[in-house]
Amino acid sequence: MRLTDWQMAFEQHLLSDTSTADSGFAATLLGGPTLDVDTGLAIYHNAYLERLRDVLRHDFGAIWYWLGDDEFARLAEAYVRRYPSAHYSLRWLGERFPAFILEHLVAAQSAPLAELARLEWAFTLAFDAPLGQPLTLDAMASLPPDEWPGLKVQLAPTVQQLLCRFNTVAIWRASKDQSEFPGSQALEPAQICLVWRHRQICHYRSMDSAQICALAGMVTTGWSFSELCAQLLVTYGEGAPLQAVTWLKQWVQDGLLERRAP
Repeated sequence: MRLTDWQMAFEQHLLSDTSTADSGFAATLLGGPTLDVDTGLAIYHNAYLERLRDVLRHDFGAIWYWLGDDEFARLAEAYVRRYPSAHYSLRWLGERFPAFILEHLVAAQSAPLAELARLEWAFTLAFDAPLGQPLTLDAMASLPPDEWPGLKVQLAPTVQQLLCRFNTVAIWRASKDQSEFPGSQALEPAQICLVWRHRQICHYRSMDSAQICALAGMVTTGWSFSELCAQLLVTYGEGAPLQAVTWLKQWVQDGLLERRAP
């Protein structure tokens, strides 16, 4: 048997549904004085699966907190059978986990659970994303007055946005605090949660509809600062510029924004 064929056979054994090895593959190996071939291969098979479960427990600790050990283990095993690790880094193992939850579970359970998984994955993406060049308060303070009206911004690379239709943030917070499970509840209205990394620490914050619309206007629609003020006139009247500056200062202080190139 060529080395590549043997490696493929070993991979198939690790990914199989059973720890019992194919007899032809097992015949290529020699047991030791204290460990026979079948037992050794079963240990490898089970250890590989448990390692993948450990990765998912680490990346989706709030799902583990919600489901408990046994149910999470079954869900994780079903996931890695459906979507085996295909990247050299286990960092990407959980990429499809939120979508798999929607596929695998009934809708009543899957919708809030998948939303929680998306929130946890957003923290992973935010932690690993390039930092970019976030605006600072010092940079804003030194901005010439004639540049303020045309100022345009975009989200920093670490920022992830999540539409929350359930009390997902409260459940995630409870898992981190190891406090009593709050129970899943639908939100009315839905909220936008931002997750981002600033100074090597991941942060999160929910925003009300007025603030998220203002932020979306600047980073998605492309409003300049003067256009933001004009949009806020309807609601805030003469106080629109002050409200715009207040929000912009908060977004910059949080590390959410970069300056958009002209």
